[in-house]
Amino acid sequence: MRYLTLLSLLLPLMGCANATTSPDRAPPAFDDFVPEVQERTFRWFWDTTNPENGLVPDRWPEPPFASIAAVGFGLSAYPVGVERGWITREEARERTLNTLRFFWNAPQGDAATGMTGYRGFFYHFIDMDQGLRYRDVELSTIDTALLMAGVLTVGEYFDQDDPVEEEIRALADSLYRRVEWDWFQREDGLIRMAWYPDRGFGPPVYTGYNEAMILYLLALGSPTHPVDARAWSAFTSSYEWADFYGQEHVNFAPLFGHQYSHIWVDFRGIRDAYMRSRGIDYFENSRRAALAQREYAIDNPNGWVGYDANVWGLTASDGPVGATIVIDGRERQFRTYWARGAAAGDIRDDGTIAPTAVGGSFPFVPELAAQALRTMAERYGEHLYREYGFIDAFNPTLRTEHPVTAGEIVPGVGWFDDQYLGIDQGPIVLMIENYRSELIWRLMRNNDYIVRGLCRAGFSGGWLEGRCTQ
Repeated sequence: MRYLTLLSLLLPLMGCANATTSPDRAPPAFDDFVPEVQERTFRWFWDTTNPENGLVPDRWPEPPFASIAAVGFGLSAYPVGVERGWITREEARERTLNTLRFFWNAPQGDAATGMTGYRGFFYHFIDMDQGLRYRDVELSTIDTALLMAGVLTVGEYFDQDDPVEEEIRALADSLYRRVEWDWFQREDGLIRMAWYPDRGFGPPVYTGYNEAMILYLLALGSPTHPVDARAWSAFTSSYEWADFYGQEHVNFAPLFGHQYSHIWVDFRGIRDAYMRSRGIDYFENSRRAALAQREYAIDNPNGWVGYDANVWGLTASDGPVGATIVIDGRERQFRTYWARGAAAGDIRDDGTIAPTAVGGSFPFVPELAAQALRTMAERYGEHLYREYGFIDAFNPTLRTEHPVTAGEIVPGVGWFDDQYLGIDQGPIVLMIENYRSELIWRLMRNNDYIVRGLCRAGFSGGWLEGRCTQ
């Protein structure tokens, strides 16, 4: 297979947080492998989505329900597929229109059953066919925000004078304007995570730093139901700035928190009050987080099998089993799905690596990410790298027979998942594309709602210069 070719020699890590990019870049180790990863991963969205309503499964090949966040990633991936020639523009806009029509027409109300959402928000999980609330899941602010990020992306991309594309733009705008973001804002400015029809708001709120940056920016940018401007300062007031493996940055243990918002927002060269006080931007912060995790893997303080300079990446992912197992005379605690990560004072590590942690870090550390993806594919072959790219996670420490919750243990090699997760596939496709062409960044730099949200949060500089007219 193509990924078994020899690695080319790596050049020193190039670029900085504000570097200018070319239309299509490729790091030295890029050759034909990373585009192959990107295309295979894109095919997962295209092949597993329900074409009638655009609902993307939370996981596959055993899709128990759809994930509205995964739909947001899928919508954002369709323009990538068109630009790369994997699908036609006509195919993409048909799928997109079906998706937006479904969400616009889906039932909204406060009943516990028979609804898809309420007040413009949507339930975290909905069934794949009818799109109704799955069991007793929550009305989710962050998952609605990720969905809306995808909705606004296609609203920007389909810009032609064509009846279908005009309807896409109108639906995208209407869906975003319908969301009552301010309904979820607490008196102290913070945004709540969840609401349930039988018991109201759940107590948790989003405090910084994490994936909710995109939630706060979309809520601030709304022309119809915006949150109060104090939301951003309330969010950033709980940041934890610390040194972790020689990298000073705002810490958050799982790497997805350093990636999700960056898929849609180009943070290079723009800063809020907090980052101005630190002398960096959020892009640089994510670069440091990725580098720190790689150094953690090299150091490997807990002695997990397989960790090294080219096999790293802890984030929320599947895991083998929830059990304590004695391996080589040492008790090891393993987990199933878990928000794994490594940061100052917060180590959540059971030896499970998630390739999305590397793929989603592509713009931040492109050469290191390219080499890591290739190394993992070469080392573990079809146990790890399959029809739709990398399966969700693997654990080389668990190499002897033991009952597992998902996937299988390959004796002497390790545990390998058998699932693909939509919210982990999305960052691979989209962040590779942002590195190659800046496609999603370019689209969303033109979005008035994103710009307004950034301005209300106090961002300035870089590509935002002169665009905050308040």
